[in-house]
Amino acid sequence: MTREEKAQIIEELTQKFADNAHFYVTDASGFTVEQINNFRRLCFKSGIEYRVYKNSLIQKALENQKGTDYSPIFSTLSGFSGVMFSKEVGNAPAKVIKEFRKKLEGKPVLKAASLKSEFYIGDEHVNALSELKSRDELIGEIIALLQSPARTVIAGLLHKKGTEGGEQPGTN
Repeated sequence: MTREEKAQIIEELTQKFADNAHFYVTDASGFTVEQINNFRRLCFKSGIEYRVYKNSLIQKALENQKGTDYSPIFSTLSGFSGVMFSKEVGNAPAKVIKEFRKKLEGKPVLKAASLKSEFYIGDEHVNALSELKSRDELIGEIIALLQSPARTVIAGLLHKKGTEGGEQPGTN
């Protein structure tokens, strides 16, 4: 690979890190071509981009990011590294990793993850990351919680209105 090609990849990767609030660095060493293609397909179906890069290029692209110090991730950049990019849903890559592991025990391994510049180093975080709620899920829960008291009041009023006038519920 020429210097110009490396510079172009670093530039593209720098932009990908800037455009995606969430990314995961994985170790998928030992994958066959078929397995890596199946993993890429699963990522694509989930709206995640997965690409393999040289560790030095990943590090240089992260060093180019303004405002965030990604140095805690640098120690994980060894061996075979793939990067999973997710624009909006921070837990989607972890869910894909868990789903793929059902087919292939223990692979891929999570090296590190960055969710809006919060770092998770090590594979032990996959379960916790997969259980994080997305922004839309949290908004849905808040709306349901806000609607709950109103529903209770309306149901109580409707029940009270049906029992006024001497009628008892359940009697003829």
